[in-house]
Amino acid sequence: MKLEILYQDDHLVVVNKPANLLSVPDRYIADIPNVTNMLGDMFGDPIIAVHRLDRPTSGCLVVARTPEAHKELNRQFQDREVDKVYHAIVEGQPANEETEVDEPIAANPGKLGAMMVSNKGKHALTIFKPMEFFGHQFSLVGVQIFTGRTHQIRVHLAYAGYPLMVDPYYGKREEFKLSEIKRRYNLKKDKEERPLLSRVPLHASRLAFDHPETGERLSFEALMPKDMRATLNQLRKLGK
Repeated sequence: MKLEILYQDDHLVVVNKPANLLSVPDRYIADIPNVTNMLGDMFGDPIIAVHRLDRPTSGCLVVARTPEAHKELNRQFQDREVDKVYHAIVEGQPANEETEVDEPIAANPGKLGAMMVSNKGKHALTIFKPMEFFGHQFSLVGVQIFTGRTHQIRVHLAYAGYPLMVDPYYGKREEFKLSEIKRRYNLKKDKEERPLLSRVPLHASRLAFDHPETGERLSFEALMPKDMRATLNQLRKLGK
């Protein structure tokens, strides 16, 4: 996998993380590719993770190149001074106005690796608003998060009644195929239909924070990956 570098200097690096790439090394398997190790190889110095994106999630990710930059960026994340905006393709048609989900999140004891809304969990705040509708079945929404809990967007959107189009933990399907929405879909004999989407359609589209050394406000946007763009194009053609 190649990393698109959105910004770099002596203090930090911002990348557009591809989908299905780990943000940090796996705790059990050392040789799985990940952003921090790849950047370390590229720049030849230690790379310190500041925040993470789930493996299937693409988009803006910032890492530190010095302990001082890490300390200041980490403080900004903890104090909610960082703007984090995501785009997601979801089931259903949310109301036009902003929807706020202020519900704590904890590990789901009944499902390994999954999270859930629980009064025993940690505080989590998410706001989302529809950007585009595709009939009554799917929507593109913009999401802003003010905390950074595991699977927060996926859990909160599902809790609100609008799970991601593809989500093996919290949604209705593990992949999305064109035949699901295209009438009279014809596939050549002996050909197997390939899914348009085979991962969570969640993209960290925008990230803004203060530079840890200069204090200048920096803002970055990452182009949505090809699989999500292709899915949206088909929804626009067939889902109106």
